[in-house]
Amino acid sequence: MIDSRYVLPVLTLTAVLAAAGGYFAGRQPATVAAPVRAAAKDPAPAPVAANEPGPAPAQAHAEPLRRTDAHTPAVAAAHAEAPPAEPVAPPREGVAHAAGTEGEAPYTHFRVGDRNVKAILADGDLLWVGTSGGVVRYDLKSEEYRLFDLRSGLLANGIFHVGKIGERLVVGTYGGGMALFDAAKESWQIFNIPDGLGDPFVYDVLAAANGDVWIATWSGVNRVRGGALTDRSKWDLYTVKNTDGGLPNDWVYALTTDQRGAIWLATEGGLARFVDGQWTHWRHEDGLGADYALVKDQIQFKNDPAQYSSHHARQKSEMGLKNVDVAYNPNYIVALTVDRDGIVWCGTWGGGLARFDGTHWKNYTVADGLPGNHVFMLHEDAAGRLWIGTSNGLALKTADGFKVFTTKDGLFANTVFSMATSADGSAWVGSFGGVARIKNLR
Repeated sequence: MIDSRYVLPVLTLTAVLAAAGGYFAGRQPATVAAPVRAAAKDPAPAPVAANEPGPAPAQAHAEPLRRTDAHTPAVAAAHAEAPPAEPVAPPREGVAHAAGTEGEAPYTHFRVGDRNVKAILADGDLLWVGTSGGVVRYDLKSEEYRLFDLRSGLLANGIFHVGKIGERLVVGTYGGGMALFDAAKESWQIFNIPDGLGDPFVYDVLAAANGDVWIATWSGVNRVRGGALTDRSKWDLYTVKNTDGGLPNDWVYALTTDQRGAIWLATEGGLARFVDGQWTHWRHEDGLGADYALVKDQIQFKNDPAQYSSHHARQKSEMGLKNVDVAYNPNYIVALTVDRDGIVWCGTWGGGLARFDGTHWKNYTVADGLPGNHVFMLHEDAAGRLWIGTSNGLALKTADGFKVFTTKDGLFANTVFSMATSADGSAWVGSFGGVARIKNLR
């Protein structure tokens, strides 16, 4: 008999996330369907990189998401638009033994089927979860939810970024531009190319301290001066061409800022900084990312994206990587953050974790205790601890190395793409297949 305490959670977040789904990445499928893209862009490489979606969700079936423990097998599958009317199994929570810590870490799993969770935002009592089927608003207290997707005003269901501009929620979509949420009307205000956006594929959005809004796209980076989003004259677009190479690559994946107000940008061609109107950049030749000779035996993804994409082939040629036949590009920065001490951290595509103090670089790889050299996520929590999501587990940076967490410690899966820390201290970790809520993760 099902405990009535659990019926509401299963019928709410469980059902809606099953309908929403996530991104397909970090797997080696026999066939990868090319996603719909702008005509100027290449088909997605195989294996699909951490920042690129896979098969169109409309043609996929999603496993009904349910609360479960790490050992509960998948139950029946349901169509993405037809979640089960009632839970097929009682939800259960698990307890993981975190290595190197005292006590036990209780966790709860939320399944999303054969998908990924690419963005999570903890906003007070609300949790926002970005998937390839839309964005889910989940109330942590009442466990009420709502799914926002094409049917509720978004122009694309694929969500890469979930964040805030002031008090408003903002999402970056795959092909549908940038969307701001009007909480009072529960509707979306869309910004796209006619408004000044460089590209409808939006990876990150940053509200700077001076009021400017920066938007990372696949065709450069926008700066909206003063945050005047509705004033077309306030929109600037920076590209490799109009910055004379100051921006090293037009594919911009992540944005962050430091205490001085400098804007840092992660691109597929290196790290960039914009401050006082001046551009500076760094590449592998300057110290970014571990050398191929050091990591070639540690690379998990053996299929070379350049074999499937003229864009990636051109990038490899320009970066002197023509003889590399695996998924490795140390200039390709997937994740970026600046910690409270002003240290810049870069998560690279196969080159490990890079640390930059403004003068010197230091790279960390599997040989240093990092669980994987493909780094997809960086998160600094309220205590100032740095968390690193990789292709092979979650790592906590410690004074003398890394503490590694895997499915044995409560993760849903070892491929980690997103993370947030809620007000109660719980860690929410987005992985391939689902989300793990873990208490006392330390």
